[in-house]
Amino acid sequence: MSDDASFSSGNSCSPPLALASFHTGMAHVALNLFSMDTSVNSSADPAVTFVISALFTLTLILLAVSLHLLNKEWHLWRDFKLTLEGIFDRVPSIENEVILPSLAPPTNKSTNTKPPPLFNPSSPELLHCFCPSTLSPLGTVPNLTPSQISSRAARAKAAQASWKHSTFAQRRRVLRTLQKYIVSHVDEICRLCARDSGKTRVDALLGEILTTCEKIRTLLHHGETWLTRSARPVNPMMLHKSAYVEYVPLGVLGIIAPWNYPFHNMLNHVLSGIFSGNAVMTKVSEHTSWSSVYFHSMCRAALEVNGFDPELVQLCTGGAETGRALVECPDVDKIFFTGSPNVGRHVMRGAAPFLKPVVLELGGKDAMVFCEDVKLDDVIPWAMRGCFQNCGQNCCGVERLFVYESIEKDFIKAMVERVGSLRQGCPLGERDVDCGAMVMDAQCDIIQALVDDAVSKGAVVHCGGKRNKGEAIAEGGQFYQPTLISGVTPAMRIWKEEVFGPIMCVITVPNDDDEVCVQMVNDCPFGLGSSVYSASTSRALAIGSQFQTGMFTANDFGVNYLIQSLPFGGVKDSGFGRFAGPEGLRACCLERSIVVDRIPGVRTSIPKAIDYPMDTERGMGFGIGLVELFYGDSIWIKLKSILALIRYG
Repeated sequence: MSDDASFSSGNSCSPPLALASFHTGMAHVALNLFSMDTSVNSSADPAVTFVISALFTLTLILLAVSLHLLNKEWHLWRDFKLTLEGIFDRVPSIENEVILPSLAPPTNKSTNTKPPPLFNPSSPELLHCFCPSTLSPLGTVPNLTPSQISSRAARAKAAQASWKHSTFAQRRRVLRTLQKYIVSHVDEICRLCARDSGKTRVDALLGEILTTCEKIRTLLHHGETWLTRSARPVNPMMLHKSAYVEYVPLGVLGIIAPWNYPFHNMLNHVLSGIFSGNAVMTKVSEHTSWSSVYFHSMCRAALEVNGFDPELVQLCTGGAETGRALVECPDVDKIFFTGSPNVGRHVMRGAAPFLKPVVLELGGKDAMVFCEDVKLDDVIPWAMRGCFQNCGQNCCGVERLFVYESIEKDFIKAMVERVGSLRQGCPLGERDVDCGAMVMDAQCDIIQALVDDAVSKGAVVHCGGKRNKGEAIAEGGQFYQPTLISGVTPAMRIWKEEVFGPIMCVITVPNDDDEVCVQMVNDCPFGLGSSVYSASTSRALAIGSQFQTGMFTANDFGVNYLIQSLPFGGVKDSGFGRFAGPEGLRACCLERSIVVDRIPGVRTSIPKAIDYPMDTERGMGFGIGLVELFYGDSIWIKLKSILALIRYG
């Protein structure tokens, strides 16, 4: 019998068949990666195969350990476990549970010449929805009353009583079910958003889909880690104790979501809310309620197909009274509000009698700075995206573009052509458009008032500056022209008031002075996000570190929110509190401090010296000795304190 035959037919040193296949596969991968000789056959000699496989496997292990040691934030075992979970734990489909409306492009122009009313006195129980791009009706949703809100809150509270005991693996399964559906219906969701909010499909892809999928991915990979109890150090006096913080679900979260991103704004807090063990009630904007009905059905379906009560998530549609009822509902434990500072103050006022905590994200007037050392061709696309993404209807959109004086003329010359060439119209029409409609017709009036005020005080409109009623807008609808305005000064309302529209507002930084730039940026009641572009990253950081904003990016725009491990929020009139990141996820929880005995059988007892009835002289002597022992700054004091403890103890 040959050596090869004996090796393959039962030699005691031969590995089992499965292990042999593993070694063959690993050796094959290693040879393909590292061998220049394509004629080498990894299966020619089993002994060689075993050696190559073992060395390659050991190399991979050492590489993983090295990466883990270099990056302390990388949880190797966690990621391995989650990878296996994703591969082997296949989630169910909700294809048959979610029924989307017809998404065919509009064929007829609406007969409406002005926006139809949302509320009709003849049917006060209904909210009438329409497409902002065409003014055509979309349908109706309930205008919920306070009693209906209370009823839904009670159902949510009952569902949360069992959901709070679910495991993180079960919660991840629900999120993965949602993600599976989203990824396979990107175009349909984008079309729903375009129909209901007037944005282009590409804007929906970037602002609705991408951000939501990243939110889910972040929670899947990091959520359990962020909510795992956090050990805290103890002092020398308490060495026999262990201390930690645990994150306990609050109960029912009340969300008041804005209209600019209907899909993401509805799912954003639902995802973090249910992952942290809470029920979630979402009051969506009356301006984008139609699509929210379908987005909400996705969340309910994902819960139900995984065996959980869909009443855990509740959709609340209606006007201001519906929102007020949600804030004041006794079964709602915390409010997350996104909107204007004025309405945010009303929310705080409504929550105050109940001492109900609130998180307020109140928009911004973000600054983008172009230093004189930038390459205009590189930064112009960022200015365009920052100002005209979603037709300027972004909390962290660029509302103030600070351009250093020496490059301002060249910048404006280049921007006139770029802004003037933007195409506007119905995003679901036959032709491509760059900018869609405004969600609220009243916002067009606000923008016009700000532009007119600026012009009356010396600003220059280079293009745009009025409602778009040209022949290109054949569909009707609520459109404001993409606008470029320069010469803006602090005397103008547009310097400090939020525009929330397609306006590129250029402000000159005199003498290319960094210090003056910082002063100008901070001369604003808002403080959400900001960015600085410079050929020198250190210079950009030095300038941005002085901004009074909750977020800053060097040589980039908007990526803070795409990194969902970062908290999102601002200062001043931009609100307080955070969502996203561990801070935002833990904001959905009660942070409860726990202290337990470290050593079994060793428990704290009250020394006789400070027990009742009190002997003041003895108690003070013992207490002073204790203070000197643990906090005295010399060995002599500590030795003396030990004698005092012996004497008075």
